[in-house]
Amino acid sequence: MTEQELEDGILRLKQEKNAVILAHYYQESEIQDLADFVGDSLQLSQAAAKTQADVIAFCGVHFMAETAKILNPTKVVVVPDLEAGCSLADGCPAPVFARWLEGYPGHTVVSYINCSAEVKALSDVICTSSNAVKIVKALADQKIVFAPDRYLGAFVKKQAGRDDIVLWQGTCIVHEAFSERRLLELMAKHPDAAVIAHPECHEGILRHAHHVASTSGLIKYAKESPKQTFIVATEAGILHKMQAEAPGKTLIAAPPEDESCSCNMCPHMRRNTLEKLYLCLRDLKPQVDVPEAIRVRALQPIQRMLE
Repeated sequence: MTEQELEDGILRLKQEKNAVILAHYYQESEIQDLADFVGDSLQLSQAAAKTQADVIAFCGVHFMAETAKILNPTKVVVVPDLEAGCSLADGCPAPVFARWLEGYPGHTVVSYINCSAEVKALSDVICTSSNAVKIVKALADQKIVFAPDRYLGAFVKKQAGRDDIVLWQGTCIVHEAFSERRLLELMAKHPDAAVIAHPECHEGILRHAHHVASTSGLIKYAKESPKQTFIVATEAGILHKMQAEAPGKTLIAAPPEDESCSCNMCPHMRRNTLEKLYLCLRDLKPQVDVPEAIRVRALQPIQRMLE
């Protein structure tokens, strides 16, 4: 099938199945353009919680689709590729995490949404990069463990003034690959550019950033800032929506250390294609399911995030 035939087929199947297509900012541009809603993890969770559709086709990674299923147990949740994982979620296996938590009795467990349903079920509250600082500040009188992203956790500690937060040592393979050395070279070439970065980046990047925010926050900043040039330190898929929201502005992807790879593109997000989206809507598979006992336990911390 041609790309046009795939797009037409997806739109037809969406109507036939009463489906909604949700896509993360890191998806390929052609998927974003077809989606009913494009957003960051918090926005996508909110959209999933509100949808009236019978079928949710989630173009993102596995933990995002799990979250949609936790919020919508009676709906069919399908993904283009079941193997679209996440280094943060994969790096925090629930049995290991549960044993680790035994060392921190009396601590409130704040988990970043980039984790499995099983880890969510072990947590007290879920957060996203949009609201992590706000949530931690609201827990000022409580001892906290934060998982799984150590760089987001370090950013939250700094912003909330909480040196006592215990961090799980997970990282995102995309955001840890950005090079401070090459960023400084790029900044020297573009002295008027604003550096904008996602808080999953390491301190070597964040210390040079003019603005640190979630994906939706970065898009908003690029749109509203008087600056005309931006060096963008997050997954390169965001540039599509950012350029649409900030037309005429110059967007430069921050460079990874390894010049021979496309390390600023998430290999998991890139597993999703138009053809796979068409097939998952046609066949209503692969479906994402969450065991009911896990779902019930994971629902409460997600609902706390959405309050």
